[in-house]
Amino acid sequence: MKIHGLQKMTLLDYPGRVACTVFLGGCDFRCPFCHNFELVDGSAPAVMEDGELFKFLEKRRCLLDGVAVTGGEPCLRPDLPELLSKIKALGYAVKLDTNGAHPARLKALIDRKLVDYVAMDIKNSPEKYARTVGLERVDLDPVNESVALLLSGVVDYEFRTTVVDELHEEKDFEAIGPWIAGARRYFLQAFTDRESVPYGNLHAPTREKLERCAEIAKPFVTEIRLRGID
Repeated sequence: MKIHGLQKMTLLDYPGRVACTVFLGGCDFRCPFCHNFELVDGSAPAVMEDGELFKFLEKRRCLLDGVAVTGGEPCLRPDLPELLSKIKALGYAVKLDTNGAHPARLKALIDRKLVDYVAMDIKNSPEKYARTVGLERVDLDPVNESVALLLSGVVDYEFRTTVVDELHEEKDFEAIGPWIAGARRYFLQAFTDRESVPYGNLHAPTREKLERCAEIAKPFVTEIRLRGID
C-alpha cells in the first residue's frame, strides 16, 4: 500500500496515546474546509510504501504505543484490513478516522478487532450535509448506520465536528445533538485555515459561538469538549 504521509509523533491525534499518524489518499467527500485536500484529489504523491512504514514502526515500539490512520477516507482502501492487521501485530493500538460513509467496512474492521478507537466526523446537520461535504447530494443512510454502530458501544469512539463560521449555525447543533444522543464523547473543533484548504474564504468561529454550539449539544452526550481554541 502507498502511504501518502507520516507524522512521526503526536500527542494530540490519539487521545491518551503517544502515536504517529499515517495518511492515506482518496476520499468520497469534497469538504471545502478540508486540511488534507491534496490527499482527497490525488495530487499528493506517496511518500513511502507500507514496507517502509512497518520498518519505522518496528524501530519506534519503545517510543510509541498507538497509530492513528487518517486520510482522506481510509475505508476506501481495499487493502486497509491487511495494513491494520500488520500494525496490530507489532503491538500498536490503532485509531481510525472516518467520515462514516462505509459502515459495512467499518464494522468488519471492528469485528476483526483491527481498530481500538474510531473518530467519526459529523459534518453538519442532516439538511446541510451535502453542502458541507461539497457534493450536490449525499445518502445519509450509511452515515446513520455508522452512527448507530458506534453508539452501540462495540468499540471506543468519539464523534467530532469541524465548525466553520460560514457553514455552521447554532441551530445545526439542535439537530446534531439528538442525532448522536447517548454518545460517549463529542468534540467541536474550530476550523483553522491552511494553504491546502481548497476554498479560501472560510473562517473559524469565535470562541463564544463555539461555546454556544457546545451548550446546545451538551445535554445529549456524556462528554463534550472544544478543540482548536486559545
